[in-house]
Amino acid sequence: MEQRRRRAAKLFGRGLPAAEVARRCQVARQVAYRWQEAWMHGGEAALASKGSAGPKSRLNSQQKQQVVDALLAGPAAQGYQTQLWTLPRTADLIESLTGVRYHPGHVWRILGDLGFSCQRPERRAIERDEQAVRQWKRTKWPALKKKRSGRAV
Repeated sequence: MEQRRRRAAKLFGRGLPAAEVARRCQVARQVAYRWQEAWMHGGEAALASKGSAGPKSRLNSQQKQQVVDALLAGPAAQGYQTQLWTLPRTADLIESLTGVRYHPGHVWRILGDLGFSCQRPERRAIERDEQAVRQWKRTKWPALKKKRSGRAV
C-alpha cells in the first residue's frame, strides 16, 4: 500500500485527476480522493505510512527471543507431561519468562507475530505399522475398490 501511495503522489504531481489515479493504482475512487486531499495539504509526506495500528507490543525483542527459544525446546522442557503447546500453557510460559501477562485468547496473535502457526497433531495409533498399511493399500485395496461400470452415463 505504501508503494501505491507513493505512486499516487507522483501521479497527482503530474496533474492527473483522482479517478485516473484510482484506476492506475487499482484502488477505490474514494481512496484516491482521500489521498489527493492529504497530498494537497501535506505533499508526499502526508501519504507516508503511519506505522502499524494498535498498541505497541509489551514484549521487547529479547523477551520475544526468550519465548521462541522456550517454545522450540518443547513443553516437556518446561515440565509438562505431553508434547502439546496450548494457548493457556503458552500464556503461562510468557508470564513466567517475561513477567508480562496475556489472556490465553490473545496469545495466538503473539505466536503469529513470532512466526508460529496453529497446528493440530494427527491422532494415530501407537501400534500403527506404516509398512503394513502401504502393503495393504498396494495389494488388498485395489481388489476391494468399486470398479467403474463399462456403460457410458
